[in-house]
Amino acid sequence: MRRPRRLGLAALPLLLLSPFARAGVQLVVDGVDDTLKAPVVAGVELSQYANREASEAQVRRLFERAPEQVRTALEPYGYYEASATGEIQQVGADWRVTLHVQPGQPVLVSAVEVKLDDEAMKIPAVRRAERAVERLKGQQLNHGTYTATRDALAGALTANGFLSARMVTHRVEVNRGERSATIALAWETGKRYRYGEVHFEGSQFKDGFLDRYVPFKRGDYFQQDQLLQLQQALNGADYFSVVNVLPDVDEARDGVVDVTVQLAPAKRTIYTGGPFIGTDTGAGVRAGMERRWINRSGHKWKNELVLAQRLKTLSTLYSIPMPGDDQRSFNFGANFRDADTTTSKSRTLELVANETRLWHGWTRTIGMHALSGTFTVGKKAGENDDVEGIERGRSTLLYPEASLSKKKADNPTFVRNGWSIDIYARSTVGTLLSDASFSQLAADAKWIRAFTRRDRLILRGSVGYTWTNDFDALPPQLRFFAGGDRSVRGYGFQAIGPRNSYDRVIGGRNLLVASSEVEHYFSRNWGMAAFVDAGNAFNGTDYNPRIGAGLGLRWLSPVGMVRVDLGTPINDKREHGVQLHLVIGPDL
Repeated sequence: MRRPRRLGLAALPLLLLSPFARAGVQLVVDGVDDTLKAPVVAGVELSQYANREASEAQVRRLFERAPEQVRTALEPYGYYEASATGEIQQVGADWRVTLHVQPGQPVLVSAVEVKLDDEAMKIPAVRRAERAVERLKGQQLNHGTYTATRDALAGALTANGFLSARMVTHRVEVNRGERSATIALAWETGKRYRYGEVHFEGSQFKDGFLDRYVPFKRGDYFQQDQLLQLQQALNGADYFSVVNVLPDVDEARDGVVDVTVQLAPAKRTIYTGGPFIGTDTGAGVRAGMERRWINRSGHKWKNELVLAQRLKTLSTLYSIPMPGDDQRSFNFGANFRDADTTTSKSRTLELVANETRLWHGWTRTIGMHALSGTFTVGKKAGENDDVEGIERGRSTLLYPEASLSKKKADNPTFVRNGWSIDIYARSTVGTLLSDASFSQLAADAKWIRAFTRRDRLILRGSVGYTWTNDFDALPPQLRFFAGGDRSVRGYGFQAIGPRNSYDRVIGGRNLLVASSEVEHYFSRNWGMAAFVDAGNAFNGTDYNPRIGAGLGLRWLSPVGMVRVDLGTPINDKREHGVQLHLVIGPDL
């Protein structure tokens, strides 16, 4: 009999405690949209007990506090008359609390006053930030929006040289009775700072060499954007593993601020290599050797070997940076190319000498090209070169070339907002030692814009025009073709263009291609794409665009963006089927 008695005694505390058992709280909020529901839930203390036990007494005490907490949570959004009612229900072991929120009429901003010095208001960036604050007038009061526009104006002052600017007035006055608010802001901007000396620490180059990357001069007004440009230019030069650009604000005297640039040399010689695959080139291997700097004057030397199924190249390039603030350099190179595409075959040697520099925000290149070699056009895959209808040629061309290029991107790895433009012109007019006279003008453009957090729109276009007295003497590199990974997908590489009397593609004088693509990402690294490409190479005005469309897979891999596309021709009686396209590389 002792054993049952012991069990009864052991169960007694559980029976005594059962009226005080604890349970979780399920909070339901209605009467407001999702924009206001989130701050209400976050501001009501009951929400903290969703996964915590609470007694009935605790739940009722928290419920009594909820209306005041709702009013406090909605005030930053302009609702100063919010109220809430509700009820409590026990659902099993839990509690269900429902709050019916009535936000009331919002407070509107009736007046905005911003005081700044006249010198500050002359700066476009400061004016734009000040107007953003002024535009709050007439809008519903939102403390988050007010804080963001106020801080943006303060940031614009600092970014444009007013390093000692001090906010002396920052006031929001709310009249609950009239449901109105007034905003008052004022700054003592102080002196606008100018640049002093730029000190480079840890550089492996002779004094003065790195001045070519500095986008400002001593005495110019301080601008944070220019410091970012300096950092990007030094990173782009590929000389350093560490680049820190630090304005010495704490040491500034008499309105002058020096800049310290902390540097650490990168590895001097780098070797690259490995297998790759592309639908235009086939499978292959790539190997390279680059000397990031040859001497204390910053000379560079780069070499690359490519051995692929349809492309073999061997190239070398030597660059000599020159003094000056426009990043000017002289470049000398040679490139041997053996290409075997769907429609042509060529073996050429090209010598290049040019000068590159920054020019009004663009990269400008002017130089001479000497191109010599043999080629065939009009061939088909697997055919011998002696098949009837294939055109053969040998040419030597000496011509100058000028190009302009520019790109902007918010992120080099995955561009959400960015664009690029490349324009070039070349001509043999006025030169000797050329087998043909020709002039050529072409341009490529690409535009990327993210229209939601997971979606991007990508537009691309290419255009080209050629004037020549002997088109047959132009090698494939100087003719226009369409089709391939970066042209009209759904067609093979260079498979589209004018045909000869044997119905073989031989390329054209002109080019016009456009592409539209939408990408949707399911996760940070994986997504899919839908695209439509259209275009053709043509002669004269005989333009008949070919259209390709399809779907693709996107993977933001550790080595860059990988694009796998399946495209098919649309309404083309000559071409059918599905074409696979594979591209690995940056967006721009």
